[in-house]
Amino acid sequence: MPPTDIDAARELAQSAGIPVVLAQLLRLRGVHSPEAAERFLNVSFDHLHDPYSMAGMTVAVARVKAAIARREPILIYGDYDVDGTVAVVLLKTAIEMIAGPGRSDVRFHVPHRLREGYGMKSEVVEAAVAAGARLVISVDTGIRAFAAAEAAASLGIDLIVTDHHLPDLGRGLPPAIAVLNPNQQDCQYACKHLCGAGVAFKLAQALLEAHDRVRAREKILPSFLKMLAIATIADAVPLLGENRAIAALGIEQLGRPAHPGLRALLELAKLDPVQRRLTSTDIAFRLAPRINAAGRMDIASEVVEMFTTRDSQRARFLAEKLDRLNSDRRNTEAGILDKIEAQLKQDPRLREGPCIVLDGEGWHRGVIGILASRVVEQTGRPAIVITHEADVGAAGGDNAGEAEAHGSGRSIPGFHLLQAIESCHELFTRFGGHAHAVGFSLPSSRVPELRQRLTDYAGIHLRQEDLEPMLLCDAYLPLDQITPELYACLQRLHPTGMNNEDPRFVATNVKVVGQPRILKELHVKLQLARGPGEGAIPALAWRWAGRLAAMGVGDGALLDVVYRLRHNQHPDFGGVELEIEDLRLAEAAAVQSSHPPHSSA
Repeated sequence: MPPTDIDAARELAQSAGIPVVLAQLLRLRGVHSPEAAERFLNVSFDHLHDPYSMAGMTVAVARVKAAIARREPILIYGDYDVDGTVAVVLLKTAIEMIAGPGRSDVRFHVPHRLREGYGMKSEVVEAAVAAGARLVISVDTGIRAFAAAEAAASLGIDLIVTDHHLPDLGRGLPPAIAVLNPNQQDCQYACKHLCGAGVAFKLAQALLEAHDRVRAREKILPSFLKMLAIATIADAVPLLGENRAIAALGIEQLGRPAHPGLRALLELAKLDPVQRRLTSTDIAFRLAPRINAAGRMDIASEVVEMFTTRDSQRARFLAEKLDRLNSDRRNTEAGILDKIEAQLKQDPRLREGPCIVLDGEGWHRGVIGILASRVVEQTGRPAIVITHEADVGAAGGDNAGEAEAHGSGRSIPGFHLLQAIESCHELFTRFGGHAHAVGFSLPSSRVPELRQRLTDYAGIHLRQEDLEPMLLCDAYLPLDQITPELYACLQRLHPTGMNNEDPRFVATNVKVVGQPRILKELHVKLQLARGPGEGAIPALAWRWAGRLAAMGVGDGALLDVVYRLRHNQHPDFGGVELEIEDLRLAEAAAVQSSHPPHSSA
């Protein structure tokens, strides 16, 4: 539980006219004044920052406007995930709108994950120049692409880098006429956590507002936000500040999906934003995986085509292909996960180490990042998953002709994964990422040394308490304080995501009413007493059937529960209910030295 200043929360609640528990949650998110609460709870387009406060924007806008005026061929160089493909769509659409029908030549390149790997490549830039391109704009990539930037400079072609990944502190910025990245040194841009598509959007915003400010702000940019919201949520950047505004406004716009590709994808994901407002969970777990599947399993450039074509039949065909690829991705992931779990079972030392490094032959490179996340979820440790590709000899230098390995990593709070791999940078042929996720390639022969180096590094930088499983909760909320009105008020925190997560509440000494009901032999439905004379509230505990039986939970049992609030849409027995995240027998709980702070709703 976080430290709680209940008096300060009550003061904020009174001045802002909100429930105390909501005031507590806002204070945990850095909101301490009624003015800040108003801004947080009532998002508007005006909360988007001035794009010109981003370093390099003036030069970038001038160069793109000149290219449009001279009808110069432009290459947009993207990435193969949701963030990268959406960035291409937004910037390409903006430039073509400004230029007018048939008056622009905006090409794009989205690398093939398996054939090209991550990042800008010199040969692609050289081919673009040979085909007539006079300006290259990178989106969601390029901040460490020194070789490609130098190739562009040597060929006399202008390069604009737009990216959100962390720059190389040792080498600085790549040579380009402009670099747009809020994380570059001396950039005063207020939101440091834009996704890659967010940075590309700021360039599009500056261009569109310069062309027709009124139309841009009233019609075009709000429409762009629906795609940007998908990228922002999918890329798991903090949903605070400008990112929160982007996500909230974009989800509102998704209620009016006009483009045939977006409509088809929503239908295949069984989402109807006209009937029900989408949530960040819908986007993260139903929309984003389908878009990502193209880059993981096939050709991500088809995502750009799906979101830009006006041919509804073609858009539908591509959306259906993404849906099939997502099914293929799930099957591939499940097969490799079985092998990973076997490795962890056979060698307990892997699971017990401070940093887990797993590798295998021929594991599909498109899913190793997802699998690294699965290992983190299972073990509570930072994890790297590596695939060896015996038929690839791209290591270069002294290792030419040797098999190459590709890896992807995910981390835990308090462990900066990019700094960890930077500590052994000489092992890699290529690497990049940020605190929570990294990707890299290296000669296969170096994997054992990488495992040892990361284990040693994590052993120094991780404490044992960092590895203990921990459920972070937000506030105490007794069940007798839960009402439909409070639920509706708490919904104003949405969209939720990183740093603004769906709140977890704690209630203690809760009585079970009646016998728990088992659903599909796995799940449990409980009725929990709100309080004397208050009736009961339904609660669902997913995959808890075995554990509850072992605990002997039955009618009259007293529980301490961690829960999230949900709303059941069923017409007969719908309403507010609890989704149980954890529980324990109240009589088994350790005696606490003080009572939980009172939280009056």
